[in-house]
Amino acid sequence: MPRNPIGNLHLHKLDELDCLVKGLLYIDSVSFNGQAECYYFANASEPERCQKMPFNLDDPYPLLIVNIGSGVSILAVHSKDNYKRVTGTSLGGGTFLGLCCLLTGCESFEEALEMASKGDSTQADKLVRDIYGGDYERFGLPGWAVASSFGNMIYKEKRESVSKEDLARATLVTITNNIGSVARMCAVNEKINRVVFVGNFLRVNTLSMKLLAYALDYWSKGQLKALFLEHEGYFGAVGALLGLPNFS
Repeated sequence: MPRNPIGNLHLHKLDELDCLVKGLLYIDSVSFNGQAECYYFANASEPERCQKMPFNLDDPYPLLIVNIGSGVSILAVHSKDNYKRVTGTSLGGGTFLGLCCLLTGCESFEEALEMASKGDSTQADKLVRDIYGGDYERFGLPGWAVASSFGNMIYKEKRESVSKEDLARATLVTITNNIGSVARMCAVNEKINRVVFVGNFLRVNTLSMKLLAYALDYWSKGQLKALFLEHEGYFGAVGALLGLPNFS
């Protein structure tokens, strides 16, 4: 309902997640010069072969939306008016930036991402092969999998040799691995096989998209694709416009 006017401007309070869902579904339904709105990264676990591919989302339901902002909210959507918040996590984009500011001295999200793009997370993380000398075949764990995020930082010589870029990359890998793991568990519990990642954390952030694609592919053993949308960052605003009275 309208709030107190400011001059001739009347403010309307709308629900954030309502706007997100409605805006996302509306934009996906509109064709932009024949270009597909939805896409995924093929060969997500192989960086040299990873490539962007279109995905047909004409029949979107049911859909799991993973909204990544400062934190993370995960929604199970069965229609534009029927959705629920399944769960969330406090480890999101705000965590990435906050930790990067502490660990590297960076002062902006863009600077943190730039540093992460140049780093090597394995300099900070302890891998399965660091513990077992290779793969842990009994449980299907490859040697290159992360066993302990920042686990190498318990060693003085590792702390002295690690770079700020490595720390930024390890922070980003930690956050995206966790989000991918939680998203996979929600998809299994809700019996949903379409998982779309959205939120301002992903706007102009291909590096994080590829890491999320890898994480979901890894945790689901290749059964789930991480889906993304071209017009990231506008869904809430479009949904708010659609929610205004007499808007057409």
